[in-house]
Amino acid sequence: MKAVLQRVKRAGVRVDGATVGSIGRGLLVLLCAERGDGPETAAFLAGKTARLRIFSDPAGKFNLSLLDIGGQALVVSQFTLAGNWRKGNRPSFSDAAPPELAEPLYEAFCRDLRDLGIAVETGRFAAHMEVDLLNDGPVTLWLDSRAG
Repeated sequence: MKAVLQRVKRAGVRVDGATVGSIGRGLLVLLCAERGDGPETAAFLAGKTARLRIFSDPAGKFNLSLLDIGGQALVVSQFTLAGNWRKGNRPSFSDAAPPELAEPLYEAFCRDLRDLGIAVETGRFAAHMEVDLLNDGPVTLWLDSRAG
């Protein structure tokens, strides 16, 4: 799985002009399930997302997590994070999990975050969405469950 985490003051997602999810302070999570990912991958990445210390303490140091601040998460499916751009000019998305496998993993990630005590809002899987955010920092991190 891959995820882009953006620390936000607020974020929202619309489908067909209607807001389907919105949060205040927390993380906008763009999430991509890849071939070979399973429920354990979703649980690992959800735990890392909830516990990553990327919020400032009173001294201005990154010592607080989403859990520590009582923040929210807006999770938006984003299969294009699996895009391979190395060959040619049209990215290949063949590493992305097919929708019938990706959607349950997306839902598992959201459920795992909720089980950890995070308030979660979502986009709509496989829909064309409009996402807006007020990035805080900006602080943006890329997580790859297969890296390092």
